[in-house]
Order: sequence, then C-alpha cells, then structure tokens
Amino acid sequence: MVEIKNLKKAAQRILSAIKKNERIILYGDADLDGTTSVIILEEAIKNLKGEISAIYFPDREKENYGLTETGLNFLSPFAPALLICLDLGITNFKEVKLAREKGFKVIIIDHHEALKEIPEVLILVDPKQKTDKYPFKQLAACGVVYKLAQLMFKNKIPSALEQNFLELTALGTLADMMAEIDDNKIYIEKGLPLIISSFRPGLRVLLKLVRNNSNSEREMVSRIISILNISEIKNHLTESYLILNSSTEAEVQELTQEIFQKSFERSLKIKEIVGEVETCISQNSDPIIFEGDVDWTYLLLGAVASRICNKHKKPTFIFKIGEKESKGSVRAPKGINSVKMMEDCSHLLKMFGGHAAASGFTLANENLEKFKNCLLSNIEKYEKNNGKNNGKNNY
Repeated sequence: MVEIKNLKKAAQRILSAIKKNERIILYGDADLDGTTSVIILEEAIKNLKGEISAIYFPDREKENYGLTETGLNFLSPFAPALLICLDLGITNFKEVKLAREKGFKVIIIDHHEALKEIPEVLILVDPKQKTDKYPFKQLAACGVVYKLAQLMFKNKIPSALEQNFLELTALGTLADMMAEIDDNKIYIEKGLPLIISSFRPGLRVLLKLVRNNSNSEREMVSRIISILNISEIKNHLTESYLILNSSTEAEVQELTQEIFQKSFERSLKIKEIVGEVETCISQNSDPIIFEGDVDWTYLLLGAVASRICNKHKKPTFIFKIGEKESKGSVRAPKGINSVKMMEDCSHLLKMFGGHAAASGFTLANENLEKFKNCLLSNIEKYEKNNGKNNGKNNY
C-alpha cells in the first residue's frame, strides 16, 4: 500500500529522539486542526515514554501565521532540539533557515498547498507535495498526524488511546472543513460518537453547554467546533488546547464559560464586519472582492471572507490594515486556487499560503494596491486560459 511520503521516516526519527532523550518541541497552528494535531502527537510521545520540552502556538494577532521569528526566539533556549511543526511550515522558508541556524532540527507535518519550492528541513511530510504518491490529498493535518501515530506504535495503538486519537482527528477534520470522503469519512464516522461520549472534561463541559440548543449529535459537535476553532493564546497555548487537555471539569469550567461567551460576542462582530464589507462592495463589479480596515480583528476575517465568498461566488480577500503591514484571509469559490493566484503575485508578499479554497497573506501596506491589481490580472488569466481549475479553509 502506498504511504504518505516521509511519514515512516518521521515516525522513526521521533522514536529515535524519544530513545535518546532528545529535547522535543511541538509547534502548532492556532486553529483546531493544529491544536488537535499537537495533542495527538503529544499524547503519542508521552505514551511511548517520551517527554515534550515545550509546546508553542503562534499568536496570529501579534505574530504572523506559521513558524515565526518571535516563536523561534522564545524557543531558542531549548536548542538544540527536534522542532516538529504541525499544520504549518510548508511556506516558511526564511523562518526554517533561522530555526536551523538556532540549532533546531526541523520536521514539518503539514497539509497545505506546496509551492514550487519547499523548505530545507530534516523531514517534510505533506500529501500535497508534487512527489507524494499517496492517493488521498484532502487529509487535515490531524489526519496526517493520526497516521504518524499509528506508525509510531507499529499499528498497535492501545484501544483506549486510539479512540482518544480518533475523536481528536474527527474534531480537527470537521473544523478544517475537509472533504468527508475516503480516509476523512472513516475518521468522522468513527470519531463523532466518541466525541459525544468523550472522557475529556473540557468536551464534557462543552457538551452540557450546547446540548439543549442542538437538534442532533452532529449539530452539537458543530457548535463545539465554532466555539473552539477561533482560539486566543494564553502563555503560548491556545484556549482550545487548555480546554481539551484539562484534567478535571472543575479545572476547565471557568475557561469554558469564558470562551463560550466570547464565541457569542465574536458571532455578532463577524456579522457587523460582513455588513461593512457588503456596503463597500455594493457598487463594485470587480471579479474579486478586496477589502480591508484598520479596526477589523484579524482572527475573525476567515469567517467574514467565507460568508462573503459563499454569497458572491468571487475570490475574496479580507484584511486588517496594521501600522506598516496588512494581514488577510482569503476564500475562493470552487474552481479557483487562491494559493496559485497569490503565487503569481508572490514578489509583492511577505508571506502567503494555505489551501486552494482558503488561504492567507501578509504584505507591506505600500503594496496593497499593487497586489490587488496583480490579482485582477490573474483572475482574468484563470478565467480566460484555465476555465475552471480544480480546487477548503482556516488560515
């Protein structure tokens, strides 16, 4: 059977690090796919008698997406160490080089679109590498990490631990809105009942909060995902990590109530920003939507872009304008690959990447208008030359 490229190599290297008592650092994306990926690998390593020296999630509001210089500077006292990047890293060329200079051996386990070049790391695992022959390309990062854990345990994961991994894999796969087919369908069908009957105190508290206003188990899980997926950072850990990793219901009760209330406030703010965008574009006939504001909250822009894109069926670029640079989220309708669009404009960008249908970018404010014009020229090229390209969601 065909295996994801380098997955066995990554499993063997992590097992070697455990055996030799090397320092191991887990660095994950701050969304629910990244968080569940980190927890699965953390629990796999600990159950194999290994230790984790540090866990780090970048703050998207204060840092950039992906592997960041801020994160590496914080983690540098742990070097030399094995630095495992989860649900990020495939486009972090400069940061990977910095990590190596600081003494880290870097493994990237990602599922985002690979560009023409790939970072120079110890091991790179991403089913979307051009040289990867694994037939199913729509795994979430947590799905890739689940397969990694299976190899680490030589396909003999203890039953209770495997159920634990499956509920997390289902949660992350659904949160990242991956296609519910092939491997993903299996994970979701097996994992959904496990979420509902979870032993995790944080999930049990959340289930109590959403049960009365949900009509089905699937709706309950969807509401939990909406609460956990946009997560703030506390001491370099996501709130969702703290909730899912809590040991008692009493320990997590206050934080769960807090994040539940914040999710309601966020939904109101998202509606407000959507209204502002609609006003801006009401007289605009451009084939793309390109809007930004200094007052918008970056963490909410993915949800805003999704709603605008779903309604207008146009590539949608929504961004927060900072003092010197802007950071944005992108959503594209079926048939348009947003990452490939931006790749043609990469000379204007500081950073970009993600999925065909959902991605993000960072650029200097002085390049905003140039970037928009470049995108307009690309969308015309797509429509004229490519018809509909084959083309997901959380940057």
